[in-house]
Amino acid sequence: MDATGPSGGLAGGTAMIRLSGVGKTYDDGTVAVHSLDLEVAAGELVCLVGPSGCGKSTTLKMVNRLIEPSTGTIEIDGVDVTRSDPVELRRGIGYVIQQVGLFPHQRVLRNVMTVPLLYGESRSTARARARELLELVGLDPETYGDRYPHQLSGGQRQRVGVARALAANPPVLLMDEPFGAVDPVVRVHLQDEFLRLQRDLGKTVLLVTHDIDEAVRMGDRVGVFAAGGRLAQYATPAELLARPADDFVADFVGSERGLRRLSVTPIDVARLQPVDGVRAGDLGGTVDASATLEEALAAMLRSDRGMVGVRRGPQLIGVLTPDGVHRALRASLDA
Repeated sequence: MDATGPSGGLAGGTAMIRLSGVGKTYDDGTVAVHSLDLEVAAGELVCLVGPSGCGKSTTLKMVNRLIEPSTGTIEIDGVDVTRSDPVELRRGIGYVIQQVGLFPHQRVLRNVMTVPLLYGESRSTARARARELLELVGLDPETYGDRYPHQLSGGQRQRVGVARALAANPPVLLMDEPFGAVDPVVRVHLQDEFLRLQRDLGKTVLLVTHDIDEAVRMGDRVGVFAAGGRLAQYATPAELLARPADDFVADFVGSERGLRRLSVTPIDVARLQPVDGVRAGDLGGTVDASATLEEALAAMLRSDRGMVGVRRGPQLIGVLTPDGVHRALRASLDA
């Protein structure tokens, strides 16, 4: 995809988000967010998670000033956005919400063209960009471009929402429960598709979710919010699951956090058993060296062999056993 975006705003490249002492207190005295310090590195995907009413969506909306902060500063790529024109700011930030927010009276292609047209792009350029983005999110523009939103499934509408958010090539993408309105199977598929997009595009993403599984599956780092808008912990998924900062975080990530750690812990190839003397028939299949312990354990459980081979490309480089899974989890905790 073309790396240049429409002129103006914040479009083009990636950016770092920095919140310093950011708070939001409403006129009735309700504290929605309490003195928040948070940094998101360029190209990083950060998930904000927590119970309802904890301030995570408020935080997201303060970044693009749909809600004005009461205190503190919010910087994107070193620019204090609280001093920027809010309309221009929002045009340069991609925003995806659970309800998608497509214009019901406009066809899919025109929905995606909206922001480039606002920036003054020609109709032909905006149309070409919209077609490219629909292909990028897995929707054939010939098939879906002329349909109206009501003619799409929930998952398809969500894909169009992501395409529209990317139309101005924004450095920052804000996502508020983007996959929450679809069924679990479609939800996982959309997560996979978005992670693929993120690997290709390298946007700086701030994503709000109530689902801890989604947060640890997608986030490079996860911020857990507690009641009163307090950031209880900010850590990588592996660190969050291995070492909750307090009882609230431990309760929120759940007693299954040991199992969840399997999904965020890679195979430790340095600790594999050698393949010498192991016959192919002894193995319960093979997994790639880039797989997680969860994927390896699932392969073990699909057979009664008690071990799986680990390969790098076509080459078998070692063998993983249940004891090896346990040792890898312990090693990741020590690390």
